Amino acid sequence: MKIARIFAYRVELPLIEGSYKWSGGKSVSVFDSTIVGVETQCGRIGYGEVCPLGPFYLPAYAEGVRAGLRELAPHLLGYDPRELSRLNHRMDAALKGHPYVKSGIDIACWDLLGQATGLPVCTLMGGRFGESVQLYRAISQLPPDEMARNVDSYRKQGYTRFQLKVGGDPDADIERIRAVRAVLPATDRLVADANTGWTQHEAMRVVRAVRDVDVYIEQPCLTYEECLAVRRNTDHPFVLDENIDGLDMLLRGKADLAMDVVNLKISKLGGLTKTAQARDLCVSMGIAMTLEDSWGGDITTAAIAHLAHSTPENFRFTSTDFNSYVTVSTADGAPRRDNGFMKASTAPGLGITPKLDVLGARVVEVS
Repeated sequence: MKIARIFAYRVELPLIEGSYKWSGGKSVSVFDSTIVGVETQCGRIGYGEVCPLGPFYLPAYAEGVRAGLRELAPHLLGYDPRELSRLNHRMDAALKGHPYVKSGIDIACWDLLGQATGLPVCTLMGGRFGESVQLYRAISQLPPDEMARNVDSYRKQGYTRFQLKVGGDPDADIERIRAVRAVLPATDRLVADANTGWTQHEAMRVVRAVRDVDVYIEQPCLTYEECLAVRRNTDHPFVLDENIDGLDMLLRGKADLAMDVVNLKISKLGGLTKTAQARDLCVSMGIAMTLEDSWGGDITTAAIAHLAHSTPENFRFTSTDFNSYVTVSTADGAPRRDNGFMKASTAPGLGITPKLDVLGARVVEVS
C-alpha cells in the first residue's frame, strides 16, 4: 500500500451559539476547517481534519494548513501510510515544525491503517477502555449570570463537566467562577480556563479570591514559569494546556510538579501518533488528561473519541464533542453526544464517511 495522492477540502463550520469568546476579547463565529484525504494506489482513502481556533490562539492558522500541505505532500508520495512512525519521521524531515499541518495527514493514515486491518483506530491505539467517554462543555465568556444560565441549560443535556472561559477582568472572572459553581451540584466538575489571559499578579488575585470554591485552574498565564508560580501559591487542582507542546514539556512539568492534569490537543502535537506517545507518557507518570483538539467537526470528533476511548478511564479527565457545537455535519458515522458521553465507532478506521456534497471542490491536490 503506497500513498498516491493527498488532497484537501475547505469547510466553514458556523457555531450554533453564534460565537465563541475567550480571553483577551478573542472570538470566532465561523471556524475554517480543512478536511485532509490520503489516497493509496489501490484507491483506498483515509481522512483527517485540522481546524485551528483562529490565528490568535496557538501558532497555527487555517490557510497555513493548506499551504503546508502543498509543501509537505510531495515528500510523502510513495510512502506506506500504515507505517506511522516512518511517515512521521519523513514529515518532520521534510517540514520543520508546523505540527498542525502534519496532524490531518497523520489522522488520515490512522484511518487507512484501520481500514486495511479491519479494526477501529481505538483498538489499534491500545484497546477500548470502558463503555463511553465523558464529555465537558466549554462555556463561552459572557457576563457571570449568562454563563451560569448556559451551564444550567447544558446540565439538562447530560453534561456534568464544564470548562469556563475566563482570563478577562479578574473581578469579573471571580464573579463568573462563583456564579457558575453556585448552580452546580458538588459532584460536577468545574474548570476555570484562562487560556493564558491573566498576568501573574491577576491570576494570584483570582485564585486567592476563590480559594474556598471547588474549581480547577487551567493555564492562567502565558508562560510556563508564570503558571508554575501561580501553581505554587494555590491548592486548587491545576491544568496546563498551551505550554504542553511536546514530551520535553511534559517531563519538565512532571519534574516541577507543575500540574495535576494536562490538556493534549491532537493538532498541537502533530497528530494521533505523537499525541498517543504523550498520552502513554502521562499514564506512566500518573497524570490525568483532557483529550481533545483545538476545534473541528465530525472527523475531529471521531479522532478525539478514538484517542480517548483507548486511554485508561482513570486517566481520562474529560474530552469534548466539537461536532455538537457547529451547524454543519461533514461526515456520517461520527460520534454523537448521548447524555454527556460519546463512544468511538466500532467500524474499521475512524468509522466515518465524508459527505462529499458538503465538502465541495478540492482546494489542494498533490499526486
